[in-house]
Amino acid sequence: MEPVEIIQHSGGVIGVAWLMIALPLLGAAILLLGGRRTDRWGHLLGVVMSLASFAVAVLAFVELLGMSGDQRRREIELFQFIPGMVDMGLLIDPLSIAFALLITGVGSLIHIYSIGYMSHDPGRRRFFSYLNLFVAAMLLLVLADNYVGLYIGWEGVGLASYLLIGFWQHKPSAATAAQKAFIVNRVGDFGLAIGVFLIWTTFGSVAYGPVFQVAGQAEQGVLTAIGLLLLLGACGKSAQLPLQSWLLDAMEGPTPVSALIHAATMVTAGVYLVVRSGAAFFPVGSTAALVVTVVGVATLLAGAIIGTAKDDIKKGLAGSTMSQIGYMMLGAGLGPVGYVFAIGHLITHGFFKANLFLGAGSIMHAMNDEVDMRKYGGLRKLLPVTFVTFFIGYLAIIGFPLLSGYFTKDGIIETAMHHSPVLGWLAVLGAGITGFYMSRMVFMTFFGQKRWAEDAHPHESPAVMTVPLIILSIGSIFLGGYLVLGNTLANWLAPAVGGPEEPIEFHFVTTPGIATLVLVAIGAAFAWMKYGRAEVPVVAPRGSFVTTFARRDLYGDAINESLLMRPGQWLTRLAVFFDNRGVDGVVNGIAAGIGGTSGRLRRIQTGFARSYALSILFGAAVVAGALLLVGNI
Repeated sequence: MEPVEIIQHSGGVIGVAWLMIALPLLGAAILLLGGRRTDRWGHLLGVVMSLASFAVAVLAFVELLGMSGDQRRREIELFQFIPGMVDMGLLIDPLSIAFALLITGVGSLIHIYSIGYMSHDPGRRRFFSYLNLFVAAMLLLVLADNYVGLYIGWEGVGLASYLLIGFWQHKPSAATAAQKAFIVNRVGDFGLAIGVFLIWTTFGSVAYGPVFQVAGQAEQGVLTAIGLLLLLGACGKSAQLPLQSWLLDAMEGPTPVSALIHAATMVTAGVYLVVRSGAAFFPVGSTAALVVTVVGVATLLAGAIIGTAKDDIKKGLAGSTMSQIGYMMLGAGLGPVGYVFAIGHLITHGFFKANLFLGAGSIMHAMNDEVDMRKYGGLRKLLPVTFVTFFIGYLAIIGFPLLSGYFTKDGIIETAMHHSPVLGWLAVLGAGITGFYMSRMVFMTFFGQKRWAEDAHPHESPAVMTVPLIILSIGSIFLGGYLVLGNTLANWLAPAVGGPEEPIEFHFVTTPGIATLVLVAIGAAFAWMKYGRAEVPVVAPRGSFVTTFARRDLYGDAINESLLMRPGQWLTRLAVFFDNRGVDGVVNGIAAGIGGTSGRLRRIQTGFARSYALSILFGAAVVAGALLLVGNI
């Protein structure tokens, strides 16, 4: 990508683009500081602030549309953050505005849905304040024009996710999950922080424009180091191997949190970071880009395998999220064409996965918050809107022809095939596994005989919850084709991340595409035989070693405990032992030695003159003897 001049801009809607961040941040402040006085209307304020931010994003998008392609990059100066070092500003370009539209658009639908979902929760006002805070932090992350601003938003997102995952503090499992997410993300954030420091020391700036223009002049080893450090941060936020273990536990938060954080926003932050930095630190063929693709393929397979063995509907979707983000990371390591399909899949995934998560919340709402799919069954007639919208999301995620996921995920697979057949065929395998575990979820939930408890009374959710599902399902149908066909997304992103050398031509019939559909069909058929046609046991069978392997999240927690936690404990104990017996031992030993010596010397002070005279006589005799001895020598 050739360096593109960033034009200073202060007029029009783009000139006040900071309102996108300020409005939800103001909403969070009012709800948090207003206290109980805002309990009655606080949720409405949270929704209004998110919608207002979405409106600003739409107007900024329209303003960008009115410019020629090479002019669609505007920088807004805000203030000096660190005088002489970091000027804080916003970068409004096709990439950042695409994320802003997704965050505020899908985020607003989730806010609206939450009105119904959290209607009886006593902490509803606090919940909406956290949602607003999260949206504001995520917008800062994607709109900042430099790595320091991105990092501040990055940490703000981490704080908000901690608050939302652990929202139900009375549940020990929720509090533990929030702590786990926070700690695991600190590992990735440490890598990102060191990467930002290295960028500053190498280029003397952290602003995207100056850094990207001179990045090619730096040593390759330094560029690779920066790329790998940024990737470590991306692995934390986007739950990629080896920092994926927090994601499934994060399902302890309210379901709208899962939709907002784990579908449309937070987990996509790592993909944004890699794509934004791609031309500078992840060029095609570099070591860093290769590692990105390997991490993506490994994670898409791991997440898919985990999803096959989860009976908790939200954890099954969490494994799916992990897998789908893996596809995006794979695309992000494949250059300009990969960027287009990675961002395209990110956008379509934001719609169909938010649709699926909110659909799961609608099911839980109808089933007394039950999450075990083995206690569902036959719900399609009782929850017709939820079933239809969920089924559309299911078709989109498995890549059913002409739905959103078909265009974007198949595009990633085809691009991967051109770079490495190994990567491509592994991605095809992941798609086949997706067909199995998502079909399993649909059959266990909506088909077969009812298996729910007697006190459950399944019923359709109110309109405030189903209307967002309908809107998201419409996007799940049409959005992928709109973005991919005609190079709509490729042409739009070109000023920000560089366009492909030739227009992208989506092939409807390819060998990998046919293989993908065949494997998906086989996976769906196998799921029907085991969970659709056959009776589903209420208690899950023990299963094979492979089943246990998947149920325990591929032993991710055990590996972290063995490689990190236990050695850390021993290191801590060694440090304590060294401190107690080493440092403290030396200090205390000196003190004890001085004290003991003093105690013995004090016995010489008897207070009797004859004793002192005898001591003087003895000393004089010793001195005289020494002098005589020396004289004789």
